[in-house]
Amino acid sequence: MNSRDRVLCTFEHSEPDMVPRWCGASPEFWAKAKRELGIPDDEALRVRLGDDFRRVFARYCGPEFPLDEGATARTVFGIQRRGIGYGQPTSHPLENASLRQVHDYAWPDPEWMDVSGIRDAALQWQRQYAILGGDWSSFWHDAIDLLGMENLYLKMFDAPELLDAVLTHIVDFYAEVSQRIFEAASDAIDIFFIGNDFGGQTGPLLSPSQFDRFILPHLQRLIDLGHAYGLKVQMHCCGGFEPLIPAMIRAGLDGLHAIQPCCGGMNLAALKAGYGRQIVLNGRIDSHHVLLNGTPDSVRKATREVLRIMAPGGGYVAGASHDYVLEETPVENILAMFDTVAEVGRYPIE
Repeated sequence: MNSRDRVLCTFEHSEPDMVPRWCGASPEFWAKAKRELGIPDDEALRVRLGDDFRRVFARYCGPEFPLDEGATARTVFGIQRRGIGYGQPTSHPLENASLRQVHDYAWPDPEWMDVSGIRDAALQWQRQYAILGGDWSSFWHDAIDLLGMENLYLKMFDAPELLDAVLTHIVDFYAEVSQRIFEAASDAIDIFFIGNDFGGQTGPLLSPSQFDRFILPHLQRLIDLGHAYGLKVQMHCCGGFEPLIPAMIRAGLDGLHAIQPCCGGMNLAALKAGYGRQIVLNGRIDSHHVLLNGTPDSVRKATREVLRIMAPGGGYVAGASHDYVLEETPVENILAMFDTVAEVGRYPIE
């Protein structure tokens, strides 16, 4: 099997030749790994780690907006940010908006995203790898940025129709961009990859009833869009969100990425037993403690234990429990993780 075959077999909940590997990391870690290993480019590093996935992106070609003093970035929704890494919003422009002002807000134009190069970018790998595509579609985070987090929760009770309008405008943009991507390149893409973090360290950030009322219709819309083009749909979701998984499965979500076993309710064996035949579970190897603070020997031991629990029957992709492997993570620990998957992750798992 090549990487693409291996991943698609896993998404059908069958056992491929071996457990697929997912190699996500921060740009800082990626640069450090290339430097320490003497590897010249990103593709060569992905080959060394055994990454079974590749990803393609639309290119922003919209207007250039000036940044306020101290801001380091601006989102397409007009949120300026500052601080370390992705940073934090400097303001919440819809915090005190009326419903009319929400509709009149300067929402982004899908024309700002250039999809013309995506098909060629995907085909450069000659269908050897599973290709991730579509817009990231982080509508929950964008709504938090626009309204403020505490204010967003209050709107669920005080002005639900206003929150509905904000989420609808956001998802209108993401759905249109992704549709354009799929119209241009769905035959070269395998998985629609989106991201929204609905979990905290101890549990979900909203109740199942709140999730069903405010989030699920928009998530369903994106899932249906991906399925309409024959794609699997995988969502990145951090934290402890187990109570929300049944609704995600009902909506047809095919995969959950970066499962974090150290968060509340995310017991590996329970998740595998409860959901492993219904949705692909991706991640699980603890980046919070084991990969960050362990040794190659302890990483190998932990990786074998995760594979023992998660791999049987298929439906599992091996990788760190958070996609953003930090720069301070030892490179030798990441090598130990992926080399162990290559060594002991072959089916049938012993």
